[in-house]
Amino acid sequence: MMGNYYGGGYGYMGGFGLFFMILFCGLIIWAIVVGVRMMSHGQGGHPCCGRAQGDEAEKLLRARYAKGEITKEQFDQMKKDLSI
Repeated sequence: MMGNYYGGGYGYMGGFGLFFMILFCGLIIWAIVVGVRMMSHGQGGHPCCGRAQGDEAEKLLRARYAKGEITKEQFDQMKKDLSI
């Protein structure tokens, strides 16, 4: 009678304890993955985000060339540097 306080040795929550522990560990792993992905987006790691930034850079570069602020050689070199 003394050693059977929690009933059957499965702890306070019974069989659900293991389920909730696995669920909790899964949520921790998911949060880490999401955090790493968010940090890589800031560095242009995601293809769609990196291309959107490239489009904006190309627009600015073309506008500067159209206004005559840069020469054709500068335009070509900057475009090559940006890998557009």
